Amino acid sequence: MLPELVAEFLGTLVLILFGNGVVAMVQLFGNGIPGAVVNGGYTNITLGWGLAVTMGIYIAGRISGAHLNPAVTISLAIYRDFPWRKVAPYILVQIAGAFVAAALVYWNYLPAFHAADPGLEHTAGVFTTFPAFPQVPFAGLLDQTIGTALLLMMILAITDERNQPPGANLGALMVGLVVVAIGMSFGGMHGYAINPARDFGPRLFTAVAGFKNNGLTDGPPVFWVPIAGPILGGILGSAAYDYGIRRFLPKS
Repeated sequence: MLPELVAEFLGTLVLILFGNGVVAMVQLFGNGIPGAVVNGGYTNITLGWGLAVTMGIYIAGRISGAHLNPAVTISLAIYRDFPWRKVAPYILVQIAGAFVAAALVYWNYLPAFHAADPGLEHTAGVFTTFPAFPQVPFAGLLDQTIGTALLLMMILAITDERNQPPGANLGALMVGLVVVAIGMSFGGMHGYAINPARDFGPRLFTAVAGFKNNGLTDGPPVFWVPIAGPILGGILGSAAYDYGIRRFLPKS
């Protein structure tokens, strides 16, 4: 299993490097640093995250299946006979890859953080997600659940050999486009995580690095929303595909 764990670690590392990197570009250079402007805003973020997922899948796909997401790993264990003994190790290395990637992004943009937020009081959102309406946490939970349900439904549809899978190794690109679409349609209520490792690994880094209002050790404890919502959504989306579509497809 070691090669699979290394692939999951590196695939998640690449995903978060590109993903947190594009958010740092938009938030730090678009708003925080005088005279430094990055055009594109949220559009840049959705496109960047979609491409990040695509690149992560291309890194790890052949060796580990490129889960890169505990919601995917758990759903495949339930619906696709992925071995349960591998679930916890996969999730641990996914979180570790996300943590290390966040640290690298912070290191790279350290002068920009010092310029835009020297007290690290309001930039934890570069790395992790927060509710748009803190007084209504279940709105963010619903957003995460719907978004991840769509993600898993489409992943299963795209990768199902009994359906109409894309040819010529285009599956990774298609999944990346799904992530772009989810971000544009269901990204506002709780920051568009749809992946517990993508959120918790960098959030853990913000706590270690001393970011205030990080949602884990400081400020409202919102860390559980992008963990519970994606796992629930992944299970529901996978069930919707299997019982709504796959059972009607030819067996071969």
